[in-house]
Amino acid sequence: MNAEIVAVGSELLLGQICNTNAQFLSRKLAEWGIDVYVHTAVGDNAARLRTCLEIASRRADIVILTGGLGPTPDDLTKETVADFLGLPLEVHGPSLARIEAFFRQRGLLMTENNRKQALVLKGASVLPNESGLAPGMAVCSGGKLYVLLPAPPRELVPMVERHLRPVLEAFAPTRAVVHSEVLRFFGIGEAALAEKVADLLDAQTNPTVAPLVEDGEVTLRLTAKAPSREEARALIGPVKEAILARLGHHYYGSDDDRLPVVVVRRLAARGWRLAVAESCTGGLIAELVTGVPGASRVFAGGIVAYAPEAKRRLLGVSDETLAAHGTISPACAREMAAGVRRALDAQVGLAVTGVAGPDPAEGKPVGEVHLGLALPDGTVRTEALQLAGDREAIRLRAAKHALFWLWRALGDGQ
Repeated sequence: MNAEIVAVGSELLLGQICNTNAQFLSRKLAEWGIDVYVHTAVGDNAARLRTCLEIASRRADIVILTGGLGPTPDDLTKETVADFLGLPLEVHGPSLARIEAFFRQRGLLMTENNRKQALVLKGASVLPNESGLAPGMAVCSGGKLYVLLPAPPRELVPMVERHLRPVLEAFAPTRAVVHSEVLRFFGIGEAALAEKVADLLDAQTNPTVAPLVEDGEVTLRLTAKAPSREEARALIGPVKEAILARLGHHYYGSDDDRLPVVVVRRLAARGWRLAVAESCTGGLIAELVTGVPGASRVFAGGIVAYAPEAKRRLLGVSDETLAAHGTISPACAREMAAGVRRALDAQVGLAVTGVAGPDPAEGKPVGEVHLGLALPDGTVRTEALQLAGDREAIRLRAAKHALFWLWRALGDGQ
């Protein structure tokens, strides 16, 4: 059983909004055992939408349309689908009553075009809209299921989660479950990772293995189809073990785990607080860490010391170090880490200094970055990096390298 998602709205094609509905629907349909093979976006044009319907109805069992259910003339999804299927539109009494109550309770004049939102395809199962006015609907025709959903995510998401699944189960009651697990790796490129698991990629059937690149990281998505979620997880298990046996040194988490999340988790497990001193990353590490719920328990604070004088005055980097080695050096990173740990009374100090570009600095090339890590036992470590990319890429990669390095150090016997 497969579905095609057709997003209706010229604003999508103009780049004014992002089609997050297709992402959400694909994720939910995968959970429910329905494959999505194609995403389509089409403007507010009846002829082009009809062409999309003709194509989608030939290659998909389920056609899900989002958008075009509102009161204005360019909201033409219902009318086009009705014409395509040869079905009349009729007023859905409960939806009309709800729309009328909405305007009455707010003391607003209900214009005639708002009645349009209560029109549904004859014989359709109506999906209540508990967050808006226009209901969704689903109708079977010619052995296909057509589902019409509103565009605003605040309306679409609850409608799908509360009302769509029973309709899909009635249409395709023997579906399998599709379950995925995303393995997250850092410190290895996509090509190198793919080479290490080439035989697994070549032999994939069920589960499938798909490498993906994401913000300087590499992920492997393992996807299995089985009668139940437990059986799908059992199929994934041996493949995951084989991958981690080869790539475990770079693996830091699965699914919703992110580098800041796993760092916060390890700091909390140890009962330690982190302080960060940042130069070329300009506060990005602090931003990533404080984006994690519960980070306040483990994050003492951060100091963005960009200029040499700020490093000297705020972090205690010595004049001798600045004169002999400069700010872009292991010696400076070492003193920054120790200094921020001391200044903010934390157990762990993490520092980063380097050249994000676009020009070299202090005779050092763009992409040269030095990390410093001060630990509770008084030891201070340094790490040298040579990163590629533009300014923003180098800043993000430096921040993520620092977090991954810290995460691994927190897992050591220190």
